[in-house]
Amino acid sequence: MSFFNYFCSSQHSTKMNTITATNFKFPNQKSVYRGKVREVYNINDELLVMIATDRLSAFDVVLPKGIPYKGQILNQIATKFMELTSDIVPNWLIATPDPNVAVGHLCEPFKVEMVIRGYLSGHAAREYAEGKRTICGVPMEDGLEENDKFSQPIITPTTKADNGSHDEDISREDILSKGIVSEEDYLILEKYTHALFQRGTEIAASRGLILVDTKYEFGKTKDGQIVLIDEIHTPDSSRYFYSEGYQQRQDKGEEQKQLSKEFVRRWLIENGFQGKDGQQIPNMSDEYIESVSERYIELYENILGDKFTKADISNINERIEKNVLEYLSNR
Repeated sequence: MSFFNYFCSSQHSTKMNTITATNFKFPNQKSVYRGKVREVYNINDELLVMIATDRLSAFDVVLPKGIPYKGQILNQIATKFMELTSDIVPNWLIATPDPNVAVGHLCEPFKVEMVIRGYLSGHAAREYAEGKRTICGVPMEDGLEENDKFSQPIITPTTKADNGSHDEDISREDILSKGIVSEEDYLILEKYTHALFQRGTEIAASRGLILVDTKYEFGKTKDGQIVLIDEIHTPDSSRYFYSEGYQQRQDKGEEQKQLSKEFVRRWLIENGFQGKDGQQIPNMSDEYIESVSERYIELYENILGDKFTKADISNINERIEKNVLEYLSNR
């Protein structure tokens, strides 16, 4: 079964419509790139039309059912944070003609993702629990408990995986020695990563949240400018804790109350799935799908401080096609 048909077959498997695949033919369309969650249309080697689907991925595996409103939530959080950080880091964004769509400059992506961590959580915590004290060549201090704050944020890059393959930890030294990114460009990526994380931390704090860790992706425009691309500070790319009660929970050794995709990963682990060979994805009931959608809406409203307005999902594909065509015709 093809990628497109596989996801279309699950498009109406929940009580609410979801968009899990697209097959548009826009004017002057050159190519389509299908990532784990986003589908990117190249328009005349000038523009990129990025569509945030409702697909959900975990452990580098795309799960078989879409999450209602997830694409809209990701797109609207990302585009809002592009606006809120454009004064410190240039980005690719030009317009948002549809709740699920961002249009931006054509860029050549760097083949690394810049992961930055302020706390010992998630993947870093799992590595630490196995006795490791370095990650991506960066030392982690002794004596930490899961979800403790690092003395300062650390950058732990990963390779940017192609479809179907896993992101892999990589050190700064390996990135430079292998020529994946030039030293001149990498210094800019590091500078931008720290600046974005600092701004995100400040915005999160104003909303009663802690930005725990996140990842950024960058690309180069045709004129050689390094810009922020893809998503920023969304629940797919970031982990948030609630500030209130954080220290008390740490002192008692309790789990943190968090807003991120980690709750999906934990549910999968509890049901015997970590993306390893031979493991089966557990059944995702309609009730579970709706609970995941509600968690995404909760993060949207908390991090942006605005009530989430659900777009019309009676026919998402038609809506997106109409809005994108109208935007392209009016440029």
